Amino acid sequence: MTAKEAVAKRILQLCDERNIAVNALANISGVSPSTVYSMLNEKSQNPGVVSLQKLCDGLEISLRQFFDSELFDDLEQEIK
Repeated sequence: MTAKEAVAKRILQLCDERNIAVNALANISGVSPSTVYSMLNEKSQNPGVVSLQKLCDGLEISLRQFFDSELFDDLEQEIK
């Protein structure tokens, strides 16, 4: 799994845990829904840390808590 795929899965996982839609997360985070959806699909290969921080703020978690997931344990090497 790539880092980008892990970030997308983690966003969806956190939304599911909190029973909120992606649009609702965008609204409470002050991030446009199109930005969040681009983080979830192939459009954005590099989700920005500022956008991630805003999503974490909306979820009331820290960036450390966001990345504290087994999803990030065995990522594919980006440099090949």
